Amino acid sequence: MQKEIELAVAPERILDERFIKEQAGKHLKTSLNRIKAIKINKRSIDARSKRIVYRIRVRVFIDELPIQENLTMPYANVAGAPPVVIVGAGPAGLFAAMQCIEEGLKPIVLERGKAVKERRRDLAVLNKQGAVNPESNYCFGEGGAGTYSDGKLYTRSNKRGDVQKVLRLLVAHGATEDILVDARPHIGTNKLPHIIEAIREEIIQNGGEVRFNTKVQDVLTEAGNVYGVTTQLGEVVEARHVLLATGHSARDIFELFRRKNWSVTAKPFALGVRIEHPQQLIDQAQYHCEVRSEHLPPAYYSLVEQVGNRGVFSFCMCPGGIIAPCATADEEIVVNGWSPSKRNNPYANSGTVVQVNLDDVVGANENPFALLDFQKAIEHKAYLLGGGKMVAPAQRMVDFVQGRLSQDLPLNSYKPGLQPAQLNEVLPEFISEALKKALPLFGKKMSGYYTNDAVLVGVESRTSSPVRIPRDPQTLQHPEIGGLYPCGEGAGYAGGIVSAAIDGINCVLKIREKQQQMSRCV
Repeated sequence: MQKEIELAVAPERILDERFIKEQAGKHLKTSLNRIKAIKINKRSIDARSKRIVYRIRVRVFIDELPIQENLTMPYANVAGAPPVVIVGAGPAGLFAAMQCIEEGLKPIVLERGKAVKERRRDLAVLNKQGAVNPESNYCFGEGGAGTYSDGKLYTRSNKRGDVQKVLRLLVAHGATEDILVDARPHIGTNKLPHIIEAIREEIIQNGGEVRFNTKVQDVLTEAGNVYGVTTQLGEVVEARHVLLATGHSARDIFELFRRKNWSVTAKPFALGVRIEHPQQLIDQAQYHCEVRSEHLPPAYYSLVEQVGNRGVFSFCMCPGGIIAPCATADEEIVVNGWSPSKRNNPYANSGTVVQVNLDDVVGANENPFALLDFQKAIEHKAYLLGGGKMVAPAQRMVDFVQGRLSQDLPLNSYKPGLQPAQLNEVLPEFISEALKKALPLFGKKMSGYYTNDAVLVGVESRTSSPVRIPRDPQTLQHPEIGGLYPCGEGAGYAGGIVSAAIDGINCVLKIREKQQQMSRCV
């Protein structure tokens, strides 16, 4: 017999399985010797009062043992199967490749950047010298932007697809089973590379291909249907199905669509800054304490405010994290954040951004690239204001709201360095004014948040793609090119690792469905 119950457990007892069994027995009025096993299905921290507890949902096995779950799947070798070209080895591309193997298709993954270990060297140069490799950086390379931006897996809605399938595949390749139960699952930038490598090796072992340093230059079509791609070396890779999983920063793909006059549309996105506080301050505010208990993780926050008719919100919050330079070309500044698995750095950072709508940019309703050009211009302004070599413009929080240039800046995690600046010189007025109104309001919601000990670093601009590549909602193909599947964040259909992975899976399911229809017609 199995029962599912909810329990409140003090943080210092959350790893004590016997204690949780005892609590389950009391709750169910069942003797301890009848409880053969327990399984935590969901776990979250409740810090709404001074007595902080974990809320857990537990499956209790009474008079029976659980069946051992197998997270791995046997695959048939697909080396001789029909090929699917997948452009990009980020979450959408890698999970699409795994789904291809499951469906009996051969994935050929073409990644413009380097393998994950080689990519680290370019990131070290970027952080220490401020030199950007346009093909190997925080956005481009094996694993995509998610590999070196933390591995947050916060998507829990199954409206897009099977979230648990994505999480289980990550566990099967090295992630801890904690991600299956935590309300805010997180892997950590230090652990993600090994998981990405394991997925790549499984793709290759089962007959798929993964090619690095292979930038796609053109998509080849005939009579309105795709038949392959060409690479920067002039190689033609033929396939009747091409899945574009290039991420939100592959601007050359948008330019390819512009040259070919293929349909794209401008897409609203969000723009702002990355804000960093001392982690201790966030712990004190969220846990109502002077010093965080060793049994609690570094505290997290999520803030949102409506300023007029415009939303201002925090996202991609990194407890114990680091702010990273995420430019993909020279003469631009882009920042993002990440955390190691232990989240043990002394700072907490979060993107804090404002909605950008089509009406905010002149011509965006007619020109599908207007928001992209707007994004580029702001990133270049940030570069000029910072002074070069990835030095970012920055301002203390209260100074920003009150319009003062900061005379100095607090210690911080951004390795290339910060330059005191008036951020309203780089941010559009509607962004600056919305932030100036929202930040003190955030401080009323969260004690200690509104402080000059916090620093605003510009600019957080790659929140999502400013261009959407359209696709038919039924077939997921581009409406003008049969066999071309715009996918993931770069096409405007995802917003994180899990949702991008699900979108990659969904596109492959549509490819298989199309193949089956074609087989029936032959």
